[in-house]
Amino acid sequence: MLKSKSQQLQEKISVLPDTPGVYIYYNAEGEVIYVGKAKNLKRRVSSYFNREHEVVRTRLLVRAIHDMNYIVVPTEQDALNLENSLIKEHQPRYNVLLKDDKSYPWICVTGEHYPRVFLTYNYKKDGSKYYGPYTNQSVARVVLRLIDDLYPIRTCRHMITPEFIEKGKGRLCLEYHMKRCKGCCTGLISIDEYASYITRIRQILRGETQELMSYLRDEMARLAMELRFEEAQVLKEKYQLIERYNAKSVIVSQTVQDIDVFGLEDDDKDVYINYMHVRRGVVVSSVTLQYKRRLEESQAQLLAYAMSEISKRFSVDYKDVIVPVVPEVEMEGVNFIIPQRGDKMKLLDVSTRNARQRKIDTLKQMEKKNPEQRLERTLERMKTDFRLTELPRHIECFDNSNIQGSNPVSACVVFRNAKPSKRDYRHFLIKTVEGPNDFASMKEVLTRRYSRLLQEGQGLPQLIVVDGGKGQLSAAVEVLDELGLRGKIAIIGIAERLEEIYFPGDSVPLYIDKNSESLKVIQHLRDEAHRFGITHHRNRRSKSQVVSALDSIKGVGEKTRTTLLQHFKSLKRIREASLADITAVIDPAKAQIVYEALHTSEESK
Repeated sequence: MLKSKSQQLQEKISVLPDTPGVYIYYNAEGEVIYVGKAKNLKRRVSSYFNREHEVVRTRLLVRAIHDMNYIVVPTEQDALNLENSLIKEHQPRYNVLLKDDKSYPWICVTGEHYPRVFLTYNYKKDGSKYYGPYTNQSVARVVLRLIDDLYPIRTCRHMITPEFIEKGKGRLCLEYHMKRCKGCCTGLISIDEYASYITRIRQILRGETQELMSYLRDEMARLAMELRFEEAQVLKEKYQLIERYNAKSVIVSQTVQDIDVFGLEDDDKDVYINYMHVRRGVVVSSVTLQYKRRLEESQAQLLAYAMSEISKRFSVDYKDVIVPVVPEVEMEGVNFIIPQRGDKMKLLDVSTRNARQRKIDTLKQMEKKNPEQRLERTLERMKTDFRLTELPRHIECFDNSNIQGSNPVSACVVFRNAKPSKRDYRHFLIKTVEGPNDFASMKEVLTRRYSRLLQEGQGLPQLIVVDGGKGQLSAAVEVLDELGLRGKIAIIGIAERLEEIYFPGDSVPLYIDKNSESLKVIQHLRDEAHRFGITHHRNRRSKSQVVSALDSIKGVGEKTRTTLLQHFKSLKRIREASLADITAVIDPAKAQIVYEALHTSEESK
């Protein structure tokens, strides 16, 4: 009798050893769909099948598993290294994805008789020594410039050997005449003397600038004692160059010497992990890796992947390592440090900022390639922050404007896809409310707005933003209840300080991060509502003042008022005009009446 897939897997799982190892899952077609490591193979593999998983992708993985295999290794660290290799080889569908498409520059010191020093993006195992990588090319170029100013290192690509020099194949070039090279190709500088330059250069590249400066100080003192002042001056200039370079370097602390640092920035789907190597208190190399989550990989698990990748790629042997969390792997002889304060905490902050900057740079590049991606990310953020059930592609914000109860108006601004849709803006004149009553005004405006949208069958917003605290929000919620829209439209209130967001039925406000994309959209909404409402209110007030002042003058009709306003443009200019100026525009008798009426009203104020 044939056994089912489930029975076959259970039998394999039942005989799994309780040792470190790597497990491999296959689908029905025999393809590798997942590779994982475990400190205890039996316990780890069993956990996939003996419980319900919350993450949908994990449930899909378990459903797709048709067969499995495993490899036993001596230690968990060996399991991590093997897992890393197998993932790179098979690229399984459900494994975390290392998105490392960025090439970093190195400074290469070749292994020739007369070594060259140059910048390269190609790391090769060719006998040369590579220093870096440098996340910032400009930093690498500053180091090269310092080396170039300090030592006359050759730049030509000739394979200069003792045999090459003996045969006289070399020719002195412009670099020699510019005193930027000592004439290696013709043997004018010995291999040993040239090697002394390379030794000092290696010190700089390893971050051992303090030792080099100490050597230069001793040499200057010796030359000065021998009255060789010109040679001492040359060394002094080199000393000052290194001093200026150190001032620009990332100096951590005299108390932190040789150490490795991993900083981490978690963005739910993507995790950015920065690695920095510190030598003599100076950051001498840095690189950032980006991992894309496929399942529910923890930060500790991803950090373990990153440490394995860095160790393999750059031949790093860890000893003391600063980390934000302890990696999910046991490494013999490695001391993990989670700092809480002091210089080590500052160093972890530097690494974390580098990881965060990589995330920002990556998002900017993606947004340039696909501008819609930023919009979707912003809307997704708003959906989460404001507890919505759908993306807020259509938002409406309301603001009341009145001064001491005069000319009350309300503004409705509309945002579509997080941007103003000005053709949809609306003004409302408050008709049923006497005096400054914001709550009643809000009820009137929302009732009129959404009653009309319902009658005309127009689209409703996904989110309503009310400018005000709990009182205005409660009034707005009453309207939605009366219209039967409470479950169809989400609504929030903004308190005066802007960081406070109120939700219906919740007296405790939400405080949004000031740098949040959600808050920026809400700020823009509120600014637009204020501007639109205040402008309309100011125009109405101005118009009412003009009309009331001229309307109250007996004997002056509408035609005369229009003529005056068209000529003088405003009531203020009519008041400032002389009798002769007004007479030049309208009938002298009426001009006399207007002049006296306006000046009499001014005197009575």
